[in-house]
Order: sequence, then structure tokens, then C-alpha cells
Amino acid sequence: MDKILEGLVSSSYPLPVKRVIVRKVVESAEHWQDEAQCQAMFDLTTRLILEGQDPFQRQVGHQVLEAYARYHRPEFESFFNKTLVLGLLQQGYHSLDRKDVAILDYIHNGLKLIMSCPSVLDLFGLLQVEVLRLVCERPEPPLCARLSDLLSDFVQCIPKGKLSITFCQQLVRTIGHFQCQSTQEKELREYVAQVTKVSNLLQNIWKAEPSTLLPSLQEIFASISSTDASFEPSVALASLVQHIPLQMITVLIKSLTTDPNVKDASMTQAFCRMIDWLSWPLAQHVDTWVIALLKGLAAVQKFTILIDVTLLKIKLVFNRLQFPLVRPGALAVLSHMLLSFQHSPEAFHLIVPHVVNLVHSLRSDGLPSSTAFLVQLTELIHCMMYHYSGFPDLYEPILEAIKDLPKPSEEKIKLILNQSAWTSQSDALASCLSRLSGKSETGKTGLINLGNTCYMNSVIQALFMATDFRRQVLSLNLNGCNSLMKKLQHLFAFLAHTQREAYAPRIFFEASRPPWFTPRSQQDCSEYLRFLLDRLHEEEKILKVQSSHKPSESLGCIETSQEVASKAAVLTETPYTSDGEKTLIEKMFGGKLRTHICCLNCRSTSQKVEAFTDLSLAFCPSSSMDSLSFQDPASSLSIPDGGLLQACPGPSEEPGIYNPAAATFVYDSVMNERMAGHPPDEFCCTENTSVPSESNKIFINKDVPQKPGGEATPSVTDLLNYFLAPEILTGDNQYYCENCASLQNAEKTMQITEEPEYLILTLLRFSYDQKYHVRRKILDNVSLPLVLELPVKRTTSFSSLSESWSIDVDFTDISENLAKKLKPSGTEEACCPILVPYLLSSVVVHSGISSESGHYYSYARNITGTESSYQMCHQSDTLALASSQSHLLARDSPSAVMEQDLENKEMSKEWFLFNDSRVTFTSFQSVQKITSRFPKDTAYVLLYRKQSSTNGLSGNNSTSGLWVNGDPPLQKELMDAITKDNKLYLQEQELNARARALQAASASCSFRPNGFDDNDPPGSCGPTGGGGGGGFNTVSRLVF
Repeated sequence: MDKILEGLVSSSYPLPVKRVIVRKVVESAEHWQDEAQCQAMFDLTTRLILEGQDPFQRQVGHQVLEAYARYHRPEFESFFNKTLVLGLLQQGYHSLDRKDVAILDYIHNGLKLIMSCPSVLDLFGLLQVEVLRLVCERPEPPLCARLSDLLSDFVQCIPKGKLSITFCQQLVRTIGHFQCQSTQEKELREYVAQVTKVSNLLQNIWKAEPSTLLPSLQEIFASISSTDASFEPSVALASLVQHIPLQMITVLIKSLTTDPNVKDASMTQAFCRMIDWLSWPLAQHVDTWVIALLKGLAAVQKFTILIDVTLLKIKLVFNRLQFPLVRPGALAVLSHMLLSFQHSPEAFHLIVPHVVNLVHSLRSDGLPSSTAFLVQLTELIHCMMYHYSGFPDLYEPILEAIKDLPKPSEEKIKLILNQSAWTSQSDALASCLSRLSGKSETGKTGLINLGNTCYMNSVIQALFMATDFRRQVLSLNLNGCNSLMKKLQHLFAFLAHTQREAYAPRIFFEASRPPWFTPRSQQDCSEYLRFLLDRLHEEEKILKVQSSHKPSESLGCIETSQEVASKAAVLTETPYTSDGEKTLIEKMFGGKLRTHICCLNCRSTSQKVEAFTDLSLAFCPSSSMDSLSFQDPASSLSIPDGGLLQACPGPSEEPGIYNPAAATFVYDSVMNERMAGHPPDEFCCTENTSVPSESNKIFINKDVPQKPGGEATPSVTDLLNYFLAPEILTGDNQYYCENCASLQNAEKTMQITEEPEYLILTLLRFSYDQKYHVRRKILDNVSLPLVLELPVKRTTSFSSLSESWSIDVDFTDISENLAKKLKPSGTEEACCPILVPYLLSSVVVHSGISSESGHYYSYARNITGTESSYQMCHQSDTLALASSQSHLLARDSPSAVMEQDLENKEMSKEWFLFNDSRVTFTSFQSVQKITSRFPKDTAYVLLYRKQSSTNGLSGNNSTSGLWVNGDPPLQKELMDAITKDNKLYLQEQELNARARALQAASASCSFRPNGFDDNDPPGSCGPTGGGGGGGFNTVSRLVF
């Protein structure tokens, strides 16, 4: 029968005839055949299967062999023995190579035919050894896939025990050698299918024998971490990732990132190759593992690896977005890489040139998923342009391409960036290491206390959080200058973009510290603020004069701070009053206050308008508040002697005395008792208003009853009412009337005629008890309204008035007789009284019980001059006030309901607590309750932001596409400095982490939580909290 079959398959008969004869041969297998006949038939069919010249011969061989093996099983069991199988696997078959896939297919089918025979057990044992040998020979993907099919059907052939671990490791290595040279889709699909079969085999083995999993993963890492230049592991290893249980991520990543035997070069190589795996289609969880490794490396502060890998692979990941199959995973990895790479724009700028083309490609590919993907990509791009907003030339094409796509809110962008930074990664993957010292969860940067410099830190943070002022400072072109404003710009830029938890402002401190401030000694933050603003103002005036005289030169940019201050007196005679000539300080903080004095004898009036940058508000007796009214001087009636005596900082007749009545407490400046006299003239502000002196005294009438303890808490509105209330100049404080040519009783009123963009209010809390000769602090709680309405009486013209620049409304410059300075003004000018709305921006708090020592910290939030929540209309209020001015800022004003609604909205806005190096989230409720919870902690300096329908400083609209994040682009010099420092910081963190890791091996590591006990007030300087003298190494003094 075998001869017939052999002649048939090689004959030239038509194929239908051959099929009929083959059917007869197959049927003959049902009849008895002797052993020799069966052996001959098995030999022939084996030859046809393995060496058949065409598919028909191979098909005939399979059909006949299967029929004879089924009906003559003993004979087939004798034929298909260990000798045959071993010969096939080790020597091949005649001309057929032993690694031909047909060999494995033949053995696979043979095992199926003798599965019920006892001899199959011997074959299983043989195959357990042979498949291991075969895998060690690194078979090609087709052969390895056929082997996987065989082993999946006959798991008994898989090596057992220790050999199973070896087999898995060798199979991993084999996959690492897979390569596909073809670029044709058909061949690529076949290659992917072959690799998938092999990876599925490994998955089954890992499930059956869990002990093989970890050695297999170690082998994977060994392959991808190899630094051998002659070997590049296959991306096919990505097919294994989807089979690794996700619950093992934490353990495996921690093991990899903390293993001291894993060198940085190996880790970098492995990481790069894992990112290459994103190119593997159908592989799941590759992005999950890559992101986990990114976070793990950040947690142990191996920033060098992160930087190198990101810069090397960011473009490859971006390019993967072109392919729909791998797009989701590639976008997840790209997002994490970009959002975490926050110390430098370098990584983002590598892909910026390709963004527009990708956007256009996604718009035109027609896939339903592309639209949703484009929205996600747009959000990522907006986050990066927000963070690195100093490159409008690069971003404008992108903004144009995505202008019709949704833009995330600024709050969402900040949240995404804060959560993604390397320095914000949880150290859960490396619990043995100490806490990271990166930025807090707020995304804000603290300021390191350089030795009792909390007075400066609190002021700087308040100014930085004055959003519009910060943007103006950052937008200045000061390249090449060495001015104080340049140093402030540098400080603001670092506060905005540094990766450090806290920045040390040493250069700015040395440049801005008043000369009479003793280093490492506590000082008055209000005095520092006045000095700083005055220095910035005078410096800009000098530069303007120099630029007008020498337009082609810029010598003023390199003058020292002392040179700038020494020229202040000369330049104060050249006032800049027009909007175009105003300095930045005048534009942002400058207002005008008119002092009006009416002689009660002849009714003649005098007035003077002076500039201010802050108002100093004295505390007032509560019983006098009901009698306060805001009256027009022209309509004032004669007030008899003994009328209201105003205990507020305003112009007076004698140096430093605002009310000549007998006094119990004197508000004064401690500074003059620390120094032999006034500071040098070259450091004094114009008209001596920035430096507190003996003129900074307010006498309070001891006969005026004080506020009962059980009365309602006074508010800032009450203090402002008290400040602006009319005052009768009588007794020793009489006014010299030129018309009467004698001293006369007079009525003095003060009116704000031009409001500032930012209103600075200082609460005068420090007093000198003349009776007991001790300095005391007024610890009264003051209610802080979120919405403050400032009464402003704008006049039609100020051209005829004498104007001068002062730094506050303390008016310590009025140290000579007021009558000598105020001239008759003639007819009263028309005025338009309005209430200008302000929103609370920041609060500087003093913690302590005396002026001898203490601590400053500040609360602040980001608001601009055009908050969308403020939609109040004051037209009706203005009309009402025009006819009746009584009860100014009363709580029952017509806009009280609307104001309450606004306060409810503003209460929910994000507030921050800046306490030197620490920055934490807080709420306005905490600001309101600080004094009630911690009696020694009281509000001292307040910043309010004027609200208007349009921003007063135009030309820097963030919607123009240039100020992507609302802040202006940074100068290249600043950006380079920040990038350099951020890299240095990451290197420092990495070195520290490595040093700690060496110590952590033998001892558990614990760290003190970042913060104080909840029972301590926010102003704590040390164990004694905010109390006087607590937490300072030296006996320090506050200067007020």
C-alpha cells in the first residue's frame, strides 16, 4: 500500500483522481496490516510531511499518518519513540534542518496521536530537556512560536523545578533577541502574532509556577539594562509587561530604584528601552510601568537619570502620538514626562516645533477618538506654556492652531503642575528615606529666614502675591542693570519658578535693608515696606532723568543702591504727576490725600494735596464712632471748643503731636531710641516720610472713654472712618490763620482724592506708656472685611495745588507749623464722592506681646484688579452719597447686601499662609480667627486691591497670547539663571538622597513632620510660640 501511495503522489494524474485514490488508502487503514506494512507507511507519510514538494503531498501525509496511527496505535507507538524524536530535534530529517518549524509541527501532531499511550511519558521527559536546549539556542520567532504552541498544548513538556526558572529566563533572553526586518504590514502582523504566542506561554508558566516570575523579571531588567553596545534587546519584550501583575508595581519599582547594585548607567539604559516599548502595538500597561518608574526615581531623587532619559526620549514619545494603536499610552507618558520636568523648558521646547503639525494631522485623520485626544493634548500644551511663558515667538503658532479648543482654567493648570513635579512625588516607594524638600503642595515657594528677617519675608510675599504688581515687575526690561528693581525682579522670578521649597533672598536683603537696620535683629515690617517702596520709586525717577538727559546711554543701570539713595533729595524737586511720568510704585501704590483746614472764625480755607503709599490707622475710642461723619468742608458748621479730638495720624501744628490734649499713651517709633539721631539724610525719603521719627507720635485724650471689653470688635472700616473723620484744632493745637493773622480754632478734614491700585493699611498697634515708661502692644482684635469701600472725592483739577511725594499718610514730614505750609486755596473745587471697592489681598501678622521681639508671617491670595466675581454697581450709591455724606461706610449702606454676597464668594477663594520657609493652604476663616485663637497674633499691615471693570494697566493682556499664564515672559537672562539653579538643586537633592540611602540600610529612618503642633499658632518662632522673646537667639527689638 505504501508503494501505491508513493507512486500516486508523484504521478501526473489529475488532482481529483489522486484524491479518490488517497481516500481508498485512508480507508485501508481500517483493515489489519502487519507491522512491516505499518512501519513502511509511517516512514512514507513522515517523509511526505517533512519533505513534501507541494501542499498536496504534505496534506496526504498528514491524512494517512493520522489514519494509520489511530487504527494501528501499538505500531505507531513503536515508531514514534524517543530515538525518532531525539533525532529529529538534534539532527533534523535528511535535508531538513533541525530548527525547521516543520520538525516541531510533526512532533506536535505525533504527541497528539499517542497521547493515550504509556510511552508518551518518556517523550515528555525527553522534551523537557530538549525544549530547554532549544530555547538556549535563541530560536527565531516562527520556531519559538511553534514551540509555544506545542508547550501550551502539552504543558507536561515544560521543564519542572529549578529547570522551569532557567527555562523562563532563557525564554526571556530569546524574546530579547527577536527582530523583524520586514516593513510590510503582513509580515509585521505575523511577527506580532508570533511574539504574542511566546509571551502568552510565559504568562501561563508564571501563573502555574509563581516562583518563576521574579527571576523572569530580573532577566528582563538584565536584558534592557545591558550597556553592551553590540546588543540591542528587542522591543518585543514589551509584550511581557501586560502579563506582570499590577499589584507588583510598588514592590518591583522600589526594589529597582533602591538597589545599590544597579548602576545609574544601567538604570538609564533600562529606562530608555522601557520607553521604546511604547512602540509595541497591543501591549497593555507599558505606560503604567513607565510612569511608575518615573515616579519611583523621583521619589528617591535620582534626578540625573530622569533628566537624561527625558531629554533623550521625549521626541520619540511625542512621535508615537502619530499612531492610533499606541497613542493613549504615549500621551500618558508624554504628559508625565513634560509636567514633571519643571526645572527647565528644554524638554518641552524639543517638541514645540512639531506640535502644530500634529494638531493638523489629528484634525484631518477623521478618527472619532482623535477629537477627544486633541483636547487632552491641548490641555497638556496649555499647562506647559503656562509654566514657561517667556517664549511668545515659539508659542504663537501653537496658540493659533489650538485657539478653538477648550483651555483649562488657571486653577486647574496650577493643580496639575503642583501634583506632577518631581519634588512633589510621594516617597511611599522609598519609605526609608527622609521627606523630600521640594515645593509644598501649594506650589508656592517660601523664603528662608536669614536671621530675624521674617519682617522682610512677610512683606516680600505680600508684594509677590499682589498679582498685578508682580506682573509689572516681571515685565520690566532691566537687562544689564544692577538696580534694586532688578534684584526684586530676580527674586520674584525665582519665587515663581524655582523648584526649591524655600529660596534664600540674601542678595536682595543686603540691597534693600535700610542702613540703620542692625543685621540679624528684628525690625518693623511696615518701616521696611515704606523704605523699600521709596527706594524703588526714587531709583526709577533717577533712571528717568538720566534717560531723558542721556538717551543713548544707560549708565544709571549700574549705579549702586547708595548712589541712588544719595540723589533722592535732588530729584524730589521734579515731581512726576502725569500717568506717563509716574513711576511703577506711584502707579500701583500711589494715591493722593487732600488736607482741608477751615478757620472757624473767618471761614477761610486752606488745603494741600500730598501723595501717599500707605495709610496708618490709629485705634479709636469706640464711644466716639457713632459721632463720626464725613462732611464736606464747605458745608461744615461751627463746632464749639471741646468738640471731637481725632487721635489719628494726620497733619498737626507741632512736630509729631496730632492732638495736644493730655495723653496717657504715645504711639511712637522705637527706632529713635536705638539711634543717636535721625538716619543719614541721603537715606531719608522725600520730605522725611519713610523713616519714623519723633514726629510719629499720636496723643490720645485720656478723658475719652475707652472701648468696653464686651463691645463689638472694631473693623478696619471703623478705623478708616476714624482716620477720615473731621478734627477740631483747638487749644495748643490751634491753627494759624493768615487771614486773621492769629491762632484760631479750626476744623481739619482729610479726603482721599485719588485712590491707589493697591491700598496699604498699617494698624498702629505699638504704644509707649508715658506713665510707666514701657512699650506696649495693642492686642485688640480687628475685623478684616474682605470687601472694603474707600471713599474718594475726585476733584476736577489739581493743577493749582502744591503736590509732593510722600511714602505714607503718617505725615511725619509735617514737622513744622501746619499753617506755614497750607495756603489759602480760594474757591472750593467741585467734587464727586464715590465709594471705590477694594478686595483684601494679603495680611501681614505680627506675633508677640511687645515691641521687643516677635515674629511676622503673612496670609495672601492671588487676585487682580478685574476679578470676575466683582460685579457690584455703585452708581445708585454715589447718587445717594452726593446728597448725604453722613455715616460713611456704615454697615447698613445700600450695597451691604451685594457686598455680603461678594464676601461669600471671596471667602471660598484660595488663601496661603507664608511663614518664612513654610507655605501652606489656609482659609479666610483662619485669617479672621487668628487673634481670637492666638491673642498675641494680630493683623498689622493689610493690602487691598482696587476692583474695576477694566485693568488700570493696559497693554499686557494675557489673552494676547504673549502672557500665557497671566505673568509676562521672563527675560532670557532670568530664565537661564532659574534653569541653572533648578538643575543645581536637583543635583543637591540627588546627592543627599544617596548619602541617606547609605545610612538607611542599617537603621530605620524617621523624620520630624514638617510643621508645628496644631496647638501652636502659625506665627510660632520656636517652643514658646509667638510670644515676646520666644524663638530668638539674641535679644531683638522691633522698630515701629
